[in-house]
Amino acid sequence: MTEVQGAEYLSGKFLIAMPGMGDTRFEKSVVFLCAHSEDGAMGLIVNKPSADLQFSEMLDQLSIDVKDGVDTPDIHFGGPVEIGRGFVLHTTDYGTLESTLQVDERFSMTATRDVLEDIAQGQGPNKALLALGYSGWGAGQLETEISSNGWLICDALSEIVFDERNSSKWEAALRSMGVNPLLLAASAGHA
Repeated sequence: MTEVQGAEYLSGKFLIAMPGMGDTRFEKSVVFLCAHSEDGAMGLIVNKPSADLQFSEMLDQLSIDVKDGVDTPDIHFGGPVEIGRGFVLHTTDYGTLESTLQVDERFSMTATRDVLEDIAQGQGPNKALLALGYSGWGAGQLETEISSNGWLICDALSEIVFDERNSSKWEAALRSMGVNPLLLAASAGHA
């Protein structure tokens, strides 16, 4: 595995916000990392649904018709960067060579209008999560936050991203790595 300043590349992993991390936008967040390299990182918060906008309303604004009976995903707050831009995290059964980033063998991300049109017609990915905005870190920034106990890292699980209730994804991600959420302290010490 390739390393970044002593740390493994983390694409396809979860970042789980630690209590007391200091940034309320990420409180109890689970971030799926779509890309990570020595240049920085990009991810989507997968457990914070948008209270202001529904998928059907967004499609109306984009003049995209929804086929009757099609299940449409909830819209999530993906992060504080480019909050007007949409990103679809989805299973790898869907994608185009030109516009889909295959993160790993389980997850892909597409950020173009065609994925929204395909979802609306029932021809999109088997499972999808739509996010407005993303979470981004410059070179070395994420590594600094991790070493300062801001984040825990674990393997991303598709059932947590796509099937778990938003309100329990943080706890489920912690439990997936054997951590009891009730035992986490808001601050950690260094020996």
